[in-house]
Amino acid sequence: MKTLVIDSATEACSVALFNGNRLLAGDWRMLGRGHAEQLVPMIEALPGKGQAGRIAVALGPGSFTGVRVGLAAARALAFAWNAELVGYPTMGLIAAMALAERPQGSATVCTTGGHGEWFVQEFDASAVPTSSLASLTPAAAIVAAQAELVAGSQSPALVSQRGHGEALEIWPDARAFHLLPPAQITPETAPLYGRAPDARLPGAA
Repeated sequence: MKTLVIDSATEACSVALFNGNRLLAGDWRMLGRGHAEQLVPMIEALPGKGQAGRIAVALGPGSFTGVRVGLAAARALAFAWNAELVGYPTMGLIAAMALAERPQGSATVCTTGGHGEWFVQEFDASAVPTSSLASLTPAAAIVAAQAELVAGSQSPALVSQRGHGEALEIWPDARAFHLLPPAQITPETAPLYGRAPDARLPGAA
């Protein structure tokens, strides 16, 4: 079965088309902003305009807008193509990418959160989470980080402030989806924001 992978939860935006575990084509761009404008053209540039029997989408955490853009596109395409829709955690993909590059006993993933905080989570050698996702101040994140290998956008800052370990400053890449443990892929597609939204509806709404 072909799988279209959509990852727009962070500053990076990527898409990939797989046949089983074989990558057919993909694209990765560091956008910062503008995911909504570029995501659909990136998908349309894939073979067969990316059409697949299964769609996998990054659930976050990351930017609220990026997570929503990816989910909206994935849900619309799944409906149009009558395709299976699955989700996966952004932190899990980063861990899988890092451990494929530096096989070790464990890894800490540390990425940019909101309001100066960092998202932090621990993973074992198989890229399976061993702690819950947390949004922490940098000081708290440094204390919480357990592994010598630290991956993600804030890994250089964490390793530098902690004073030991190896940093892999990597962003999620849909083209690495085949590295993700099957247990990390879920039919549940609720977004993983990692922290409460900044804006909330009035209590009476």
